[in-house]
Amino acid sequence: MPLTKTDQYVRNVKLLRQNIPYINRYPFDLPAIQSLDVFDFHPQVTYLIGENGMGKSTLLEAIAIAAGFNPEGGTFNFNFSTHDSHSILEEYLRVVKGVRKPKDGFFLRAETYYNVATHIEKLDQDSGGPRIIDHFGGTSLHEQSHGESFFAAFLNRFRGKGLYIMDEPEAALSPLRQLSMLSRIHELVQQDSQFIIATHSPVLMAYPNSIIYEFSQDGIQEKELEHTNHYLLLKQFFDDKERILHHLFNE
Repeated sequence: MPLTKTDQYVRNVKLLRQNIPYINRYPFDLPAIQSLDVFDFHPQVTYLIGENGMGKSTLLEAIAIAAGFNPEGGTFNFNFSTHDSHSILEEYLRVVKGVRKPKDGFFLRAETYYNVATHIEKLDQDSGGPRIIDHFGGTSLHEQSHGESFFAAFLNRFRGKGLYIMDEPEAALSPLRQLSMLSRIHELVQQDSQFIIATHSPVLMAYPNSIIYEFSQDGIQEKELEHTNHYLLLKQFFDDKERILHHLFNE
């Protein structure tokens, strides 16, 4: 059965503003952080959206670290670092957890997924036990396209009863794969899973049992899909493509 507000894994996140040493330097000068106080997670799917540079990925990363994940991604048990580039934001966040603990979890991020794949191969080379890659479909993630390896993890490694945090998973996925991802999200939601997703894809934002937070220079606002800037821009483009292209090419 899907999670509800009484048994979700993470309930909300709060910025401990009184502890911040400076407010005009990264990451605290990002628009998303400047306006952050407390926002609640949906028990099933929460989306963080907005233009580049608003701070949603930085916030998502901090939430993942505060929830117990490795900064570069992977499961709760992954503990490696190829480049220490994450911000100090998680030190000033309080993630309020629910009474239930997830039995599974994964932090999936596009920009460091290569490092996760490399770490899996190293663990399998160094260990005499069961192969980790078998939980990802059995084929080396480096021997697949970026999109195939992404989807292999999502399809095979996500087991349900889990907390899954994903940063721009659509980066390597075709529109058809994005629709397939929506279907898989629904399967996992039915298996007591909770998702927090940063995305630019209106397709991925379409899951009905969800909440969308749009990050902008004006702060963080809860939006319906059809009222988000991403959806409106693409709708305008496809409704009147020739006019949009004319303005783009003649400016």
